[in-house]
Amino acid sequence: MGIVKISDLMHENLRVAGNALSRSINAQAEHWMRIGMLAELHPELDHREICQLLIRAEQAGGFDLATVSTLLEPPPPAPAPAPAPAARKPAGARA
Repeated sequence: MGIVKISDLMHENLRVAGNALSRSINAQAEHWMRIGMLAELHPELDHREICQLLIRAEQAGGFDLATVSTLLEPPPPAPAPAPAPAARKPAGARA
């Protein structure tokens, strides 16, 4: 754990948003960092999709990049059905 220096204005913004959303200042900052990190790593996702991804990550054991990556990968394709065996022609039959 470390210390992150932020401006007084950003601290006030965190305080206001955190109070409005029943989060501590630190929890609000971490939330915004998660949203921002995912937005930068996956610009194709919109805010709604990022929030859904955060919920799925939490259900899968918590937020970390490895968990999020597995949740974003498309599922593997279903195996192709095996071809039906060719019908055997009786001996001596012509094609």
